[in-house]
Amino acid sequence: KAMCSGRLQTALLVAGYFVYLLVGAAVFQALERTTEKQEKMAAAQMKEAFLQNFTQLTVAEMEQFMKDLIEAIRNGVYPVGNESQFEESNWDFSNSFFFAGTVVSTIGYGTLHPKTSGGQIFCVFFALFGIPLNIVFLHRVGKMLSLLCKKLGKFLYEKGMRKKKIKFLTLLFFLATGILVFLCLPSVFFQITEGWSYSEGIYFAFITLSTIGFGDYVVGKQSDRKYFSYYRVLVAIWILFGLAWIALLFNL
Repeated sequence: KAMCSGRLQTALLVAGYFVYLLVGAAVFQALERTTEKQEKMAAAQMKEAFLQNFTQLTVAEMEQFMKDLIEAIRNGVYPVGNESQFEESNWDFSNSFFFAGTVVSTIGYGTLHPKTSGGQIFCVFFALFGIPLNIVFLHRVGKMLSLLCKKLGKFLYEKGMRKKKIKFLTLLFFLATGILVFLCLPSVFFQITEGWSYSEGIYFAFITLSTIGFGDYVVGKQSDRKYFSYYRVLVAIWILFGLAWIALLFNL
């Protein structure tokens, strides 16, 4: 009964956690998408005006254009390519879910952030409750993985292996498996999808899972590449379970 109760609690926690992220993603999308569309239209008009008059611009007007361009890029608007690229939103559901995941995991790349007052206030409360929920989620998943460690240790002990050796081999097994599953294989995936080198993929994976999050490499942000639907959702799920693996290593 205790085991069934524990499994039910874990299932409810995992379900509640992902529902929390889904609701957060939907709210961020609703609050930010309209403002972003207006910013993209303004950036497109700014670009068009520059192309029509760039030979007649004064130094002061050129400097103002550069300031406006830098501000647009800082807000996640890249006025390059044709108008169809302006229809692609940084706040579609996939990107919003990815953002929600980076908020509760405290990675915070800084390349995407709410700009409306409603989005910023919601982000404060979303993080206020989401970060503790994330800690509880990681602890529970880490605990589940710890049970696998115990089962592996028990199996090795029954085979006549000494306890110190079992501890070392268990740690080594989960360390090696985690490095393969959460660092090495995803880096190949990033290399193919993003066009990065393998070392850049390893670098991004480590900086992300360590929650350093410099923001110099972020998935799904290159305007000249086509990404499949829900690409960033999958990356967000990889981040969450990668953080759970790191939590397991700390437990071990």
